[in-house]
Amino acid sequence: MRYLVTAVLLAAGSPALAQPRPNIVLIGAEDISPSLGCYGDPDAVTPNLDRFATQGARFTRAFTHAPVCAPSRSGLITGVYPTTLGTHHMRSKLARTPDLFVDYLRKAGYFVAWPGKTDFNFDLPKAWVDTTQDWTKNPAVLPTDRPWFAYINYTVTHESQVRATPEAYARNTARLKPEEKRDRGRVALPPYYPDTPVVRECVGKYHDNITALDYLVGDVLRLLDERRWAENTIVVFFGDHGWGLPRGKRWCYDSGTRIPLLVRWPGVVRPGTVRDDLTAFIDLAPTFLTIAGAAVPPHMQGRVFVGPRTGPAPEYVFSCRDRMDETYDRIRSARGPHFRYVRNFHPELPYAQWLNYLDEMPVMKDWRRLAFAGTLTPTQRLFFARTKPAEELYDTRTDPHEVRNLAADPAHADTLRTMRGALDRWMADTKDLGATPERELIAKGLVRDVLSTEYEARLKLHPKGPPVP
Repeated sequence: MRYLVTAVLLAAGSPALAQPRPNIVLIGAEDISPSLGCYGDPDAVTPNLDRFATQGARFTRAFTHAPVCAPSRSGLITGVYPTTLGTHHMRSKLARTPDLFVDYLRKAGYFVAWPGKTDFNFDLPKAWVDTTQDWTKNPAVLPTDRPWFAYINYTVTHESQVRATPEAYARNTARLKPEEKRDRGRVALPPYYPDTPVVRECVGKYHDNITALDYLVGDVLRLLDERRWAENTIVVFFGDHGWGLPRGKRWCYDSGTRIPLLVRWPGVVRPGTVRDDLTAFIDLAPTFLTIAGAAVPPHMQGRVFVGPRTGPAPEYVFSCRDRMDETYDRIRSARGPHFRYVRNFHPELPYAQWLNYLDEMPVMKDWRRLAFAGTLTPTQRLFFARTKPAEELYDTRTDPHEVRNLAADPAHADTLRTMRGALDRWMADTKDLGATPERELIAKGLVRDVLSTEYEARLKLHPKGPPVP
């Protein structure tokens, strides 16, 4: 009943929306694509998340604006594209902390709990939230006299855990029953990967880790039930970007930017809803503020995507990739309901530039080894081309892995031209800083020079990178 009152007040835009307002729980998962049973993944064992999806809305076309954690999360917490803020390079830092959506939530009377990972490409002031204690282990930190926003982030699915030691893998998956661990010989591989035991082991571990995540999400949902919070709590589950395997994370394809997004809002979102409209990571901040009854500041660049004040769906969503650690590149992408357009600003650079952290991944080692051996199939060799095309266009309906570039196909010339123009407008409208050299951003005082201090050792290891096969 409290939710129905809240929904009516929201729909009416009533200034009386002070109490009761819903609590909000945001559950973040790292480095996962929509590899859940509710999204039709045949390798998924995710009963808790699948059941949760039936209780609210499942978004089938949800995308982040950056295929790597810090730029992606900077947009989450600010509601502003990293290319507008200056947080677009992986492992750079803004000189000053920008406005955060949690600032506005707290001004609206919400208590904010944010334990664990931040990683926003800028430093945070002390007392930036009300508590950083883990509320899932100590629920008493959450107040009873006002609404609260509670975040929790799980790292068990992070890229590093796919290549974790056997001991760490055993700890991560300790709750899995034997039948819940994937048969490595049966997991599905994307066509651009070589089919080797090493690759299959990593893909199998990726899915096992998601099942371990499913147990943790089940714990949170159970806590909400036990505390009798579920009726008046909106729960949002998301992934920060696509899967943490090569040509997924760090790349502006569906494998790097398409995310799972599930929302349960009792009394407002009909159970079993499936939403096919384009939804962006940048939409979370304005949506949370609207739920809280707070005004959305004009500098935020997303839309309200759920609830009575849902805004119109965009024609396209956009994503960016810039420097990744010690490896420079610049890529922009527009994604429509069916087509993806990619612009490579440095086509002279290969896809498979050496990146020390990425090249620790066994998949990358095996893939690179076979590229040098000359034993890859034509599709598997695409990632090791010496140069990139200036433009890429993919029909994701017939080519979900985005390996057949249609940019030169006359039959798709109109689509290419339309999406090229849409990307140009987005970069101009959002004042994309990607073309501005980092040294200039540093000289202007926008960002601090992190590259030379944190990555000098890595650059010394491979100043030019290994030769391209």
